[in-house]
This record gives sequence, structure tokens and C-alpha cells, in this order.
Amino acid sequence: MTQQDLQWAVPVMRLGYAGRGLIYLVVAILSLAAIWRGSTPGGTGEAMASLERAWWGIALLALIALGLAAYGVWRLVAAGWDLEAHGSGAKGVVARIGQVVTGLIHLGLAFTAVAILMPSSSGSGSGSSLDKWTGKVMQMPFGQWLVGLAGAIGLGAGLYYIWKGWSHKYMENLRAKPLTLKLQPALTAGLAANGAVIAIVGFLLVYAAWTLDPSEAGGLAEAFDWLREKPYGTVLVTALAVGLLGFSLFCFVNAAYRIVPKLRTDDMETLARKLAA
Repeated sequence: MTQQDLQWAVPVMRLGYAGRGLIYLVVAILSLAAIWRGSTPGGTGEAMASLERAWWGIALLALIALGLAAYGVWRLVAAGWDLEAHGSGAKGVVARIGQVVTGLIHLGLAFTAVAILMPSSSGSGSGSSLDKWTGKVMQMPFGQWLVGLAGAIGLGAGLYYIWKGWSHKYMENLRAKPLTLKLQPALTAGLAANGAVIAIVGFLLVYAAWTLDPSEAGGLAEAFDWLREKPYGTVLVTALAVGLLGFSLFCFVNAAYRIVPKLRTDDMETLARKLAA
């Protein structure tokens, strides 16, 4: 396909980031409210299920489902046509495989949101099913190694996103605007917080594989639980919840100002180039 043929991917990408921003905004707000009440925050499934109980939540949940589906499609399209210019070398192939994985994960989250919207769902989005899937995989031949490998990849991806935030690598794909310049510290912290969540989830998978205990695996809710048990746990959990608020902002800013490298025009000045100048 030519560059012109793929221009439709840009609005899909923007819708996807907006939907992703919405879900993390809901997660962050509910997490901070839970901390205020003295309880441990939940994950994305619990957040989406809670929307079902609010009068305005159904419409918001529908928007989130649409946005998450769009983000999943965007990641798959970006991987297939290498729209973010990762290349076909070893490093590029790994990055594009990561895009496929995150695309499928977000399509799964979109399906969860749709399932909650169904009258017969009865809150089907609550709780984390990662430990159940981990248990099923462990029953397969070499299942323990597969879970451990998935966890190691997640841990590596999380550390990469932390590095991407603090090294300001993400600025290469954002347009230079007064707003993006002002929000740079919040964007950096938000991306690092998302990396921390991914790294913790990856670590929990590795630990589940090591101990042969699928119940040790988990998603965002279990990441909060893991942090809560550490010294200064309340401070760590609060910092992560605030960081996820920053990550929702990161998603909204990307929805408005993200540049797709292979679909960019010459008048698009990146945030990285602006700061370097």
C-alpha cells in the first residue's frame, strides 16, 4: 500500500489513544479513591465493571470499548506495514512483535468492555483472569518455560518503557506544541509509571513460573497488591496511581499530537527536535 492508502490509520490511532487514555483515567481516579478509603486499588477489569453501576458509565464504557478496539487495530496495522519505522532488523522485528502482542491484548480488553455492556454479563469484567490463563499454559508441555519467557519479555518491556520515558525517546513521535512542551515532565512520569506496571506484571509471571504457582501471576490489581506489601507500600501505591494519571494524560496527548513516522509530512516538527534546537 502507498502512504496515501494508509492515511486512514491516523484517525484510528488517535481514537485508540483516546480510548486508552479514558480507561487509565478511570483506573487512576478509582485507585486514588480506594487509597483514600484505606483499601487496595483494583485493575482495569474492576474499573470497567464499576462503570456499569453508574448512570453515565454505560456511555463511557462504550467509548472505552471503541477506543481500545481502535488501538488494537492500530497496533496490528502499524506492525504489519511498519508505520513506526522500526525496520526489518532483529531489533525492529522484536518491536513489531511487541506491537502485535499489545494489539491483541487491547482487543481482548475491548471484548471485556463489550461483555460488561451485555445485559447478561453480571459484571463479567471484574477480577483478573491472568492467573487462570497462566495455570492453563503451565499444564501444557514446556508450559513453565513459556510462562517464564512471557514474564521475562514483560519485565524487559517494562524496563524499556521506563527508559523510554526518562530518556525522552518518546518525544521523537510527538509534535512540538506549546502544550506538549509544558506537559513534558508529566508525560515522562506517566510513561515511566506504565513501564513500572508492565515490569511488575512481568516479574509476577516469572515468579509464578519459578514457584509453579499460577496464583502468583496477575495484572494491575496484583501489581498494586505487590507494592502494598513492601516498606512504605501506601506511598508506593499512591505514587503509581498518580503515575497512571500521568499516563492517561500521555495517551490523550498522543491522541492529539502523535506523529506516525511513515505517514508524516514535512511541516511536522517533533518535540525532540524542538528541544534540541
